[in-house]
Amino acid sequence: MTSISAAVPTGPGAESDAELAVRAALAGAVVVREMYGTALRRIDKSGGDFATSADLAAERAILDVLRAARPDDAVTGEEGGATGAAGARRRWLVDPLCGTLNYAVRNMLVAVNVALRADGATTAAASADPFNDEVFWTDGVRARVRRDGVDEELSPSPSSALVDVNLDPPFPHAPEFRAVDLLAAPGFAARFRPRVVSSTLAVAWVAAGRRAAYVTDGGTGLRDSVHFAAGIALCEAAGCVVTGIDGGPVHTGAGGLIAAADRETHAALLALAGKATPDARPTEDPASSVR
Repeated sequence: MTSISAAVPTGPGAESDAELAVRAALAGAVVVREMYGTALRRIDKSGGDFATSADLAAERAILDVLRAARPDDAVTGEEGGATGAAGARRRWLVDPLCGTLNYAVRNMLVAVNVALRADGATTAAASADPFNDEVFWTDGVRARVRRDGVDEELSPSPSSALVDVNLDPPFPHAPEFRAVDLLAAPGFAARFRPRVVSSTLAVAWVAAGRRAAYVTDGGTGLRDSVHFAAGIALCEAAGCVVTGIDGGPVHTGAGGLIAAADRETHAALLALAGKATPDARPTEDPASSVR
């Protein structure tokens, strides 16, 4: 796979897009960690959603890193919105604090997500865990986790039988399917154990073998989402099976997401979701993403 990072200077000592994603995510993680437990200002959004002063400060720290290193790139931040040309070939997607509600009530299950979309592909991504001093990252080919400056290959595994299910609205497939109904399905309880992390940290955990799968109902265009782009890229580079809730490509069709450690787990969840029809299969062999 040829990296589109060749669009930026690549001379001796030049920082790759993947390393930049890691550095930017870690800059945000430092802010998130330092502001944890402090008096946070709350900024209300639509639909009952909100951000905190930590979200804003972490996003500023991330953008400072990205803009200093890649001043010509476009950026979309969860809090600040889009900057740069609308049709830019290179656009960074930034979610400075995924799991804001967890964070606001002093729950440490959060992630800092940074991803680069270049010519329709995610060519670099990082998802940092501020409280475990870990950053999961990919250059679009390999997927690794960095601890104390040491990288380790990610290895998906279904052995835990733990499946994270996002229960937040919207529910675009109701009444035929709602993620909350999956938890009550007899076949689900017989095979899997549900978890609700309420952060896309759980998507990175699928790539790392710490979760068997992750399921969310809502949303379309998740590859271009500040919340999901990094986690999807990590799972694909690690060799997971990643599709929409209907079993089709994650970037088209019905939307939603099933990210599973292996084909068997994915097939079981697809069946439980009532989507296991002949036309509800990945159009590409997920194994082809194993590098």
